[in-house]
Amino acid sequence: MAEEKKEAPELECSHCGTTSELTPVLKYVYQGEEKTVCVRCLPTLIHG
Repeated sequence: MAEEKKEAPELECSHCGTTSELTPVLKYVYQGEEKTVCVRCLPTLIHG
């Protein structure tokens, strides 16, 4: 059986604007608002 690959929506980092096509992008919720951050901007988000 062939495994079907689901098409994931392209995400864009809320901080630098890079897309999930170029680098991994994570979703998070802050103050009730869903946002996204790429792995390059994540340390800045964590450490300020």
